[in-house]
Amino acid sequence: MPAVPGLRSNYQKTGPLVYFGRMLDKIRLHATGQLPADYVSNLSKGFDLRCCNFLRVPYPALQTRTLAGGTDEAILAWAFTIGGARTDEECLAWNSFLMKRGWRDDGSATLKTRIKEFGLEGKPIETFFDLNEFDEGRDPVTTQAWLT
Repeated sequence: MPAVPGLRSNYQKTGPLVYFGRMLDKIRLHATGQLPADYVSNLSKGFDLRCCNFLRVPYPALQTRTLAGGTDEAILAWAFTIGGARTDEECLAWNSFLMKRGWRDDGSATLKTRIKEFGLEGKPIETFFDLNEFDEGRDPVTTQAWLT
């Protein structure tokens, strides 16, 4: 799938967290009818669910807060207020877990299946983040996206 306008990389951080901003992008794009159908079925599931669980904030509450407006940083501060602040070490563990999801874990088989489904065999894809990046036309290996 080509890049989706307004949908940022998984790797891009909001505050100390990867992925959070992408989840907010998906909420906003869906609300305006601009989120491609392939993405809609995964709203509130997968990484969205894991992120909300990490924050201890229900997805519907995050969705409502996001659509009420404000910066990504303000929404993250709200989430930390609702679910409790996270230490730098907890955020580091979260980021490391999510960035490596699919690499030598119980998601590896699903990742291999998705690589084939997306026609991305031969790409240096080791994680679900890599899969999304290549699927949306970005090359995380060349840009070393995990370092940003």
